[in-house]
Amino acid sequence: MALWSLAVKSLRNRRQTALLTVLSIAVSVCLLLGVEKVRHEVRAQFLNTVSGTDLVVGARSGSINLLLYTVFRIGDATNNISWNSYQEFANHPQVSWSIPLSLGDSHRGYRVLGTSNAYFEHLRYGGGHSLRLQEGRVFTELYDVVLGAEVARQLNYQLGDQIIVAHGGGQVSFVHHDDQPFTVVGILAPTGTPVDRTLHVSLEAIEAIHVGWHSGMPSRRVSAEQLAKMDLTPKTITGFMVGLKSKVATFQLQRQINEYRREPLSAIMPGVALQQLWSLIGVAEKALLVVSALVVVSGLIGMMTNLLSSLNERRREMAILRSIGARPWQIAALLMSESLALTFAGLILGLALLYGGLLAAQPWIASQFGFYLSLGLPGPGDWLLMGAVLLAGLLAGLVPAAKAYRQSLVDGLTPRI
Repeated sequence: MALWSLAVKSLRNRRQTALLTVLSIAVSVCLLLGVEKVRHEVRAQFLNTVSGTDLVVGARSGSINLLLYTVFRIGDATNNISWNSYQEFANHPQVSWSIPLSLGDSHRGYRVLGTSNAYFEHLRYGGGHSLRLQEGRVFTELYDVVLGAEVARQLNYQLGDQIIVAHGGGQVSFVHHDDQPFTVVGILAPTGTPVDRTLHVSLEAIEAIHVGWHSGMPSRRVSAEQLAKMDLTPKTITGFMVGLKSKVATFQLQRQINEYRREPLSAIMPGVALQQLWSLIGVAEKALLVVSALVVVSGLIGMMTNLLSSLNERRREMAILRSIGARPWQIAALLMSESLALTFAGLILGLALLYGGLLAAQPWIASQFGFYLSLGLPGPGDWLLMGAVLLAGLLAGLVPAAKAYRQSLVDGLTPRI
């Protein structure tokens, strides 16, 4: 206890250098723990992009490709599926609800999704959160559109604005449905999922804007009066999501869909496909964690360098300690105690910086990106990292401690100035 008190007093005597060392360690620890926290939160929210959906169904393709275009609106379907096939499985005795999905159009780089009101009722994300309107209402009329939060924010759209949908899903399109503008009637609250980057319209609207088209190009104009008399039930859709009455039936229905003989279909469990996708893209988060760990190592090396550089200046101090009975191993222990004290102080300050930053940035991150960073206590992984940093700090103190031990043996009571 006296050794620890002496180490603290020694650091207080060199407070400026000590404070800079503590600040360096604190910033590196804040970065390390911040990356770890964001990594876990992103992983959890990524894996909960779709929550409560038992199966996602589309044309026959790989599970990751099907997940990408139905959930993340990335890429295109290998083929569409017939409305009759969708109806057959939507009315299956084991199916509680279904959400049809129709993709293929876009607006200024954002995908347009044709769906039904079941989308707003049953789609869940982030462990069970339902979609919530920030403004307005869901679509009820043919040319109503509900915007995701990012679309409205980035393109500065308000309720009542009119937008023109383009044919195709690319950033640039030369074919627009300019004769049938949509009116913004609702804006969804941020979710931190692909919903934020999507424009939502009814399936009938998707069908209506393509009436009179042939081979991807308009061949004739259709008036509103003619559309009102038409049956706008879609003939094909891109895919659909399914919620089952019993989880036990998941594998049974998945097998039925995959073996469906009328047309080639694929049914995937989104949780499994999300895990497969994360295993492919999760390398970046591990690399970022390694970089953060290296920053901590550099901070500890800086601390070790400071302790080593101060040894020559402190030889008289150590000689005085020897004169009052301190043994060489106690001199070495003093240096290790100082190293441990600096590391511990850096950890505490780093935690304070992290949680202060999270507290300040949490509302802004949630409103801008729909990404919620929790302020809970450090998890087991965080404690393990902090323990590793303390151990590394203690080990970093071994080098100056060993040198101080040798010097105290050589110098005795006659230090060399």
